[in-house]
Amino acid sequence: MGVVTSLFARRMVAAAGNRVDAAATLAAVGIDAGAPWDPRQMIPAEDYYRMLEGMAEQFDVTDLPVRTGASMRLDEYGALGLAFKAATTLRASYARVERYARLWTSVVEYELRRETGSTLFMLRRAAERRLGMRLSNEATLVSAVSIARQVSPDLVVPLEVLVGHPGPQSTEAHEAWFGCPLRFGAGLDAIRFSDATLARPNILGDEGISRYLATHLEEELSRLPVAPGLVTQARDAIAQALSGGKPRMSEIARGLGLSARSFHRRLSEHGLSFQALTEDTRRDLAVGLLRDDRHSLAEIAFLAGFSEQSAFTRAFKRWMGTTPASYRRSGVGR
Repeated sequence: MGVVTSLFARRMVAAAGNRVDAAATLAAVGIDAGAPWDPRQMIPAEDYYRMLEGMAEQFDVTDLPVRTGASMRLDEYGALGLAFKAATTLRASYARVERYARLWTSVVEYELRRETGSTLFMLRRAAERRLGMRLSNEATLVSAVSIARQVSPDLVVPLEVLVGHPGPQSTEAHEAWFGCPLRFGAGLDAIRFSDATLARPNILGDEGISRYLATHLEEELSRLPVAPGLVTQARDAIAQALSGGKPRMSEIARGLGLSARSFHRRLSEHGLSFQALTEDTRRDLAVGLLRDDRHSLAEIAFLAGFSEQSAFTRAFKRWMGTTPASYRRSGVGR
């Protein structure tokens, strides 16, 4: 499981008020309630979801995500919050979130998807939709509108809000906050904005400052490693799909709960590409299978995604400098 910024946990507990023991609740996830708030302090997402589920056992949490999301302030997000403010338009602000959200969390992907006359600001979280995740997703959607209203000269009202999971018994608090049609059980989590809304200039937008902050964020992003889980899961998914031919990036990304665009970005930020990852996976799979005499060369070619054994032989010679048959006879790696 990945991590999320401690800022989210602190805001949830603050929104709960005296209905929970703040110090004990935060201590349970490794946060010192008396220490300064630091968005760079990360906590396991599993602990965060468990914390929210524990709060749900103590009081009615129906409107907790709304109160939490509405209370989020850009000044608490560090350089990313400043970059959101300094972007020249609301679309540019959300583009900052799309690219740099990994500085907040490793479990959520954001995407701006253009459609005819509107744009979806989407969030994806690839895991079981347990109660803690549902509460977190709702708070994230609310906070996305909250921070937009902090930079826009006019009230930001979406065209509609889509929530992937079924809604609570009452959605009055959600509807009052968003001020637009709200659809639970939609199968995805997203906010639809008109293009005119996203084209609005921000109050403090400044192109020069925005470029400077983007450079700073790029440096921070470059220091983040690719999540080992993502690479491992991608390799496993590619290996399983190879017997059906060379897999498509969109198919592997979808299986990981990501868009192709987000998957490509996660890899390219650290010098990886889907093509290279697929090639490496094919090579490693083939090498491993050649060490097992139970598989014929034709079977290995098929399992590695080659329609013809001759194509497999050419690829293997390019990879290893020898043919599959010679590699097997040499006994390398046994």
